[in-house]
Amino acid sequence: MSGVLARRALLLAVLLAFVFAAVELLPGDAATATSERGESAADLAARRHLLGLDRPVLERFGQWMTGLPTGDLGTSARGEPVADLLSRPFPNTLLLGGLALLVTLVVSLALGCWASARPGGAVDRAVSGGATAVLALPEFVVAVALVLVFALWTDWLPAVTLTDADGSPASWEMLVLPTLALAVPQIGWNTRIVRAALADESKAPHIETAVLDGLPRHRIFTHHLLPGALPTIAAGLATSTGMLLGGAVVVETVFNYPGIGSVLAGAVTDRDSPVIAGVVAVTGVVITGVLLLADLVRTWASGGRT
Repeated sequence: MSGVLARRALLLAVLLAFVFAAVELLPGDAATATSERGESAADLAARRHLLGLDRPVLERFGQWMTGLPTGDLGTSARGEPVADLLSRPFPNTLLLGGLALLVTLVVSLALGCWASARPGGAVDRAVSGGATAVLALPEFVVAVALVLVFALWTDWLPAVTLTDADGSPASWEMLVLPTLALAVPQIGWNTRIVRAALADESKAPHIETAVLDGLPRHRIFTHHLLPGALPTIAAGLATSTGMLLGGAVVVETVFNYPGIGSVLAGAVTDRDSPVIAGVVAVTGVVITGVLLLADLVRTWASGGRT
Protein backbone atom coordinates (compact mmCIF):
# COMPACT_ATOMS: atom_id res chain seq x y z
CA MET A 1 0.00 0.00 0.00
CA SER A 2 2.85 2.38 0.80
CA GLY A 3 4.32 1.75 -2.65
CA VAL A 4 1.01 2.57 -4.29
CA LEU A 5 0.78 5.80 -2.28
CA ALA A 6 4.32 6.76 -3.26
CA ARG A 7 3.65 6.18 -6.97
CA ARG A 8 0.46 8.22 -6.88
CA ALA A 9 2.13 11.02 -4.94
CA LEU A 10 4.89 11.10 -7.56
CA LEU A 11 2.32 11.17 -10.35
CA LEU A 12 0.53 14.08 -8.66
CA ALA A 13 3.83 15.97 -8.30
CA VAL A 14 4.58 15.50 -12.01
CA LEU A 15 1.08 16.71 -12.87
CA LEU A 16 1.51 19.81 -10.71
CA ALA A 17 4.85 20.56 -12.38
CA PHE A 18 3.11 20.29 -15.73
CA VAL A 19 0.47 22.78 -14.53
CA PHE A 20 3.11 25.36 -13.64
CA ALA A 21 4.88 24.81 -16.98
CA ALA A 22 1.64 25.03 -18.97
CA VAL A 23 0.64 28.32 -17.33
CA GLU A 24 4.13 29.66 -18.04
CA LEU A 25 3.61 28.96 -21.75
CA LEU A 26 0.37 30.95 -21.91
CA PRO A 27 0.63 34.47 -23.36
CA GLY A 28 0.97 37.15 -20.71
CA ASP A 29 1.42 36.57 -16.99
CA ALA A 30 -0.42 37.05 -13.71
CA ALA A 31 0.94 40.57 -13.25
CA THR A 32 -0.44 41.71 -16.58
CA ALA A 33 -3.73 39.83 -16.22
CA THR A 34 -4.49 41.34 -12.81
CA SER A 35 -3.18 44.85 -13.48
CA GLU A 36 -5.38 47.92 -13.36
CA ARG A 37 -5.88 50.13 -16.38
CA GLY A 38 -3.20 52.79 -16.71
CA GLU A 39 -0.49 51.04 -14.71
CA SER A 40 3.02 51.92 -15.85
CA ALA A 41 5.80 49.55 -16.82
CA ALA A 42 7.41 50.21 -13.44
CA ASP A 43 4.19 49.24 -11.68
CA LEU A 44 4.03 45.98 -13.64
CA ALA A 45 7.67 45.24 -12.86
CA ALA A 46 6.99 45.81 -9.16
CA ARG A 47 3.96 43.53 -9.31
CA ARG A 48 5.98 40.81 -11.06
CA HIS A 49 8.61 41.05 -8.33
CA LEU A 50 5.92 40.87 -5.64
CA LEU A 51 4.40 37.76 -7.21
CA GLY A 52 7.82 36.19 -7.76
CA LEU A 53 7.38 36.11 -11.53
CA ASP A 54 10.92 37.43 -12.00
CA ARG A 55 12.24 34.11 -10.68
CA PRO A 56 12.60 30.90 -12.73
CA VAL A 57 9.43 28.80 -12.89
CA LEU A 58 11.27 25.79 -11.45
CA GLU A 59 12.23 27.80 -8.38
CA ARG A 60 8.66 29.03 -7.90
CA PHE A 61 7.32 25.52 -8.27
CA GLY A 62 9.80 24.16 -5.74
CA GLN A 63 8.84 26.84 -3.21
CA TRP A 64 5.14 26.12 -3.75
CA MET A 65 5.69 22.38 -3.30
CA THR A 66 7.47 22.86 0.06
CA GLY A 67 4.27 24.27 1.56
CA LEU A 68 1.98 21.60 0.09
CA PRO A 69 2.51 18.94 2.83
CA THR A 70 1.38 21.47 5.47
CA GLY A 71 -1.70 22.52 3.52
CA ASP A 72 -0.18 25.83 2.39
CA LEU A 73 -1.30 26.25 -1.22
CA GLY A 74 0.36 29.61 -1.65
CA THR A 75 -1.15 32.99 -2.41
CA SER A 76 -3.19 33.94 -5.45
CA ALA A 77 -2.23 36.72 -7.85
CA ARG A 78 -4.82 38.92 -6.15
CA GLY A 79 -3.29 38.41 -2.71
CA GLU A 80 -5.72 35.89 -1.20
CA PRO A 81 -4.50 32.62 0.34
CA VAL A 82 -5.37 29.84 -2.08
CA ALA A 83 -6.54 27.55 0.73
CA ASP A 84 -9.08 30.18 1.81
CA LEU A 85 -10.10 30.77 -1.80
CA LEU A 86 -10.92 27.06 -2.25
CA SER A 87 -12.43 26.44 1.19
CA ARG A 88 -15.79 27.92 0.19
CA PRO A 89 -16.51 26.46 -3.28
CA PHE A 90 -14.72 23.09 -3.05
CA PRO A 91 -17.19 21.53 -0.55
CA ASN A 92 -19.98 22.43 -3.00
CA THR A 93 -18.14 20.64 -5.79
CA LEU A 94 -17.59 17.61 -3.54
CA LEU A 95 -21.31 17.59 -2.72
CA LEU A 96 -22.22 17.68 -6.40
CA GLY A 97 -19.68 15.02 -7.33
CA GLY A 98 -20.67 12.81 -4.39
CA LEU A 99 -24.35 12.93 -5.32
CA ALA A 100 -23.52 12.17 -8.95
CA LEU A 101 -21.35 9.23 -7.88
CA LEU A 102 -24.15 7.89 -5.67
CA VAL A 103 -26.69 8.16 -8.50
CA THR A 104 -24.20 6.50 -10.86
CA LEU A 105 -23.65 3.61 -8.43
CA VAL A 106 -27.33 2.91 -7.80
CA VAL A 107 -28.58 3.25 -11.38
CA SER A 108 -25.69 1.49 -13.13
CA LEU A 109 -25.77 -1.39 -10.64
CA ALA A 110 -29.51 -1.80 -11.11
CA LEU A 111 -29.33 -1.63 -14.92
CA GLY A 112 -26.29 -3.89 -15.16
CA CYS A 113 -27.85 -6.54 -12.93
CA TRP A 114 -31.15 -6.30 -14.80
CA ALA A 115 -29.43 -6.75 -18.16
CA SER A 116 -27.33 -9.68 -16.93
CA ALA A 117 -30.39 -11.57 -15.67
CA ARG A 118 -31.33 -12.53 -19.25
CA PRO A 119 -28.14 -12.52 -21.36
CA GLY A 120 -28.85 -11.72 -24.99
CA GLY A 121 -32.50 -10.90 -24.31
CA ALA A 122 -34.44 -7.80 -25.24
CA VAL A 123 -33.69 -6.06 -21.94
CA ASP A 124 -29.99 -6.86 -22.25
CA ARG A 125 -29.83 -5.44 -25.78
CA ALA A 126 -31.83 -2.34 -24.84
CA VAL A 127 -29.76 -1.58 -21.74
CA SER A 128 -26.45 -2.18 -23.51
CA GLY A 129 -27.45 -0.04 -26.48
CA GLY A 130 -28.75 2.76 -24.28
CA ALA A 131 -25.61 2.68 -22.13
CA THR A 132 -23.41 2.98 -25.21
CA ALA A 133 -25.46 5.92 -26.48
CA VAL A 134 -25.35 8.00 -23.28
CA LEU A 135 -21.67 7.13 -22.74
CA ALA A 136 -20.84 9.08 -25.89
CA LEU A 137 -22.65 12.23 -24.72
CA PRO A 138 -20.48 15.03 -23.26
CA GLU A 139 -21.66 16.53 -19.97
CA PHE A 140 -22.27 19.87 -21.71
CA VAL A 141 -24.73 18.33 -24.18
CA VAL A 142 -26.55 16.47 -21.39
CA ALA A 143 -26.73 19.67 -19.32
CA VAL A 144 -28.21 21.71 -22.17
CA ALA A 145 -30.75 18.98 -22.94
CA LEU A 146 -31.81 18.80 -19.29
CA VAL A 147 -32.24 22.58 -19.14
CA LEU A 148 -34.38 22.55 -22.28
CA VAL A 149 -36.65 19.74 -21.08
CA PHE A 150 -36.95 20.27 -17.33
CA ALA A 151 -36.44 24.03 -17.01
CA LEU A 152 -37.58 25.75 -20.20
CA TRP A 153 -40.25 23.40 -21.59
CA THR A 154 -41.81 21.99 -18.42
CA ASP A 155 -40.60 24.47 -15.77
CA TRP A 156 -40.24 21.61 -13.27
CA LEU A 157 -36.73 22.43 -12.06
CA PRO A 158 -34.59 25.59 -11.90
CA ALA A 159 -32.03 26.17 -14.64
CA VAL A 160 -29.62 28.18 -12.46
CA THR A 161 -28.35 27.81 -8.92
CA LEU A 162 -29.05 30.46 -6.32
CA THR A 163 -27.00 30.49 -3.12
CA ASP A 164 -27.61 31.07 0.57
CA ALA A 165 -25.58 33.46 2.67
CA ASP A 166 -22.97 30.76 3.28
CA GLY A 167 -22.48 30.17 -0.46
CA SER A 168 -24.25 26.80 -0.64
CA PRO A 169 -27.17 26.03 -2.99
CA ALA A 170 -30.39 27.57 -1.69
CA SER A 171 -32.53 24.43 -2.17
CA TRP A 172 -32.20 20.76 -3.07
CA GLU A 173 -34.06 21.27 -6.37
CA MET A 174 -31.09 23.23 -7.65
CA LEU A 175 -28.89 20.16 -7.28
CA VAL A 176 -31.04 17.84 -9.39
CA LEU A 177 -30.12 18.95 -12.92
CA PRO A 178 -26.37 19.43 -12.28
CA THR A 179 -26.23 16.02 -10.61
CA LEU A 180 -28.00 14.33 -13.51
CA ALA A 181 -25.85 16.14 -16.08
CA LEU A 182 -22.75 14.71 -14.42
CA ALA A 183 -24.17 11.26 -13.72
CA VAL A 184 -25.78 10.33 -17.06
CA PRO A 185 -22.57 9.71 -19.07
CA GLN A 186 -21.01 7.84 -16.14
CA ILE A 187 -24.13 5.71 -15.77
CA GLY A 188 -23.57 4.54 -19.34
CA TRP A 189 -19.92 3.76 -18.67
CA ASN A 190 -20.51 1.92 -15.40
CA THR A 191 -23.56 0.02 -16.63
CA ARG A 192 -21.39 -1.57 -19.30
CA ILE A 193 -18.72 -2.36 -16.69
CA VAL A 194 -21.25 -3.98 -14.35
CA ARG A 195 -22.77 -6.00 -17.18
CA ALA A 196 -19.36 -7.19 -18.43
CA ALA A 197 -18.11 -7.99 -14.91
CA LEU A 198 -21.17 -10.09 -14.14
CA ALA A 199 -20.89 -11.87 -17.48
CA ASP A 200 -17.24 -12.74 -16.86
CA GLU A 201 -17.91 -13.86 -13.30
CA SER A 202 -20.80 -16.10 -14.39
CA LYS A 203 -18.26 -18.26 -16.25
CA ALA A 204 -16.16 -18.86 -13.14
CA PRO A 205 -15.93 -22.47 -11.85
CA HIS A 206 -17.39 -21.67 -8.43
CA ILE A 207 -20.49 -20.20 -10.07
CA GLU A 208 -21.00 -23.33 -12.15
CA THR A 209 -20.53 -25.41 -9.01
CA ALA A 210 -23.14 -23.37 -7.15
CA VAL A 211 -25.61 -23.89 -10.03
CA LEU A 212 -24.95 -27.64 -10.08
CA ASP A 213 -25.45 -27.77 -6.31
CA GLY A 214 -28.97 -26.43 -6.85
CA LEU A 215 -28.59 -23.17 -4.94
CA PRO A 216 -31.41 -20.65 -5.51
CA ARG A 217 -30.69 -18.05 -8.21
CA HIS A 218 -30.97 -15.12 -5.86
CA ARG A 219 -28.48 -16.69 -3.45
CA ILE A 220 -26.04 -17.41 -6.27
CA PHE A 221 -26.32 -13.80 -7.35
CA THR A 222 -25.97 -12.16 -3.92
CA HIS A 223 -23.42 -14.54 -2.37
CA HIS A 224 -21.27 -15.59 -5.34
CA LEU A 225 -21.81 -13.66 -8.56
CA LEU A 226 -21.99 -10.05 -7.30
CA PRO A 227 -19.16 -10.35 -4.74
CA GLY A 228 -16.91 -11.79 -7.42
CA ALA A 229 -17.67 -8.91 -9.78
CA LEU A 230 -17.26 -6.29 -7.05
CA PRO A 231 -13.53 -5.55 -7.66
CA THR A 232 -14.17 -4.64 -11.30
CA ILE A 233 -17.24 -2.59 -10.39
CA ALA A 234 -15.29 -0.71 -7.70
CA ALA A 235 -12.49 0.05 -10.16
CA GLY A 236 -14.99 1.46 -12.65
CA LEU A 237 -16.57 3.72 -10.04
CA ALA A 238 -13.16 4.92 -8.87
CA THR A 239 -12.30 5.85 -12.45
CA SER A 240 -15.57 7.75 -12.70
CA THR A 241 -14.58 9.92 -9.73
CA GLY A 242 -11.94 11.73 -11.76
CA MET A 243 -14.32 12.11 -14.68
CA LEU A 244 -17.04 13.50 -12.42
CA LEU A 245 -14.76 16.08 -10.83
CA GLY A 246 -13.40 17.05 -14.24
CA GLY A 247 -16.87 17.30 -15.76
CA ALA A 248 -18.05 19.36 -12.79
CA VAL A 249 -16.10 22.35 -14.11
CA VAL A 250 -18.23 22.42 -17.26
CA VAL A 251 -21.52 21.58 -15.54
CA GLU A 252 -21.02 24.22 -12.85
CA THR A 253 -20.59 26.83 -15.56
CA VAL A 254 -23.83 25.84 -17.29
CA PHE A 255 -25.90 25.92 -14.10
CA ASN A 256 -24.06 28.81 -12.40
CA TYR A 257 -23.23 26.37 -9.60
CA PRO A 258 -21.03 27.79 -6.80
CA GLY A 259 -18.14 25.33 -7.11
CA ILE A 260 -14.52 25.37 -8.16
CA GLY A 261 -15.43 25.73 -11.84
CA SER A 262 -15.70 29.51 -11.64
CA VAL A 263 -12.56 29.70 -9.48
CA LEU A 264 -10.59 27.65 -12.00
CA ALA A 265 -11.90 29.69 -14.94
CA GLY A 266 -10.89 32.92 -13.22
CA ALA A 267 -7.47 31.50 -12.34
CA VAL A 268 -6.79 30.56 -15.97
CA THR A 269 -7.80 34.08 -17.04
CA ASP A 270 -5.44 35.54 -14.42
CA ARG A 271 -2.61 33.11 -15.35
CA ASP A 272 -2.63 32.28 -11.63
CA SER A 273 -0.42 29.19 -11.25
CA PRO A 274 -0.86 28.71 -7.46
CA VAL A 275 -4.67 28.67 -7.73
CA ILE A 276 -4.72 26.29 -10.71
CA ALA A 277 -2.20 24.01 -9.01
CA GLY A 278 -4.18 24.22 -5.77
CA VAL A 279 -7.34 23.04 -7.54
CA VAL A 280 -5.39 20.18 -9.14
CA ALA A 281 -3.81 19.26 -5.78
CA VAL A 282 -7.01 19.06 -3.73
CA THR A 283 -8.80 17.28 -6.57
CA GLY A 284 -5.90 14.84 -6.87
CA VAL A 285 -6.03 14.10 -3.14
CA VAL A 286 -9.76 13.29 -3.37
CA ILE A 287 -9.27 11.05 -6.41
CA THR A 288 -6.33 9.30 -4.73
CA GLY A 289 -8.48 8.64 -1.66
CA VAL A 290 -11.22 7.10 -3.77
CA LEU A 291 -8.70 4.96 -5.68
CA LEU A 292 -7.26 3.70 -2.41
CA LEU A 293 -10.77 2.86 -1.22
CA ALA A 294 -11.33 0.93 -4.44
CA ASP A 295 -8.05 -0.93 -3.84
CA LEU A 296 -9.25 -1.89 -0.36
CA VAL A 297 -12.56 -3.11 -1.77
CA ARG A 298 -10.75 -5.22 -4.37
CA THR A 299 -8.45 -6.66 -1.71
CA TRP A 300 -11.37 -7.45 0.58
CA ALA A 301 -13.45 -9.02 -2.21
CA SER A 302 -10.54 -11.11 -3.50
CA GLY A 303 -9.72 -12.25 0.01
CA GLY A 304 -13.31 -13.16 0.63
CA ARG A 305 -13.30 -15.49 -2.35
CA THR A 306 -10.19 -17.41 -1.41
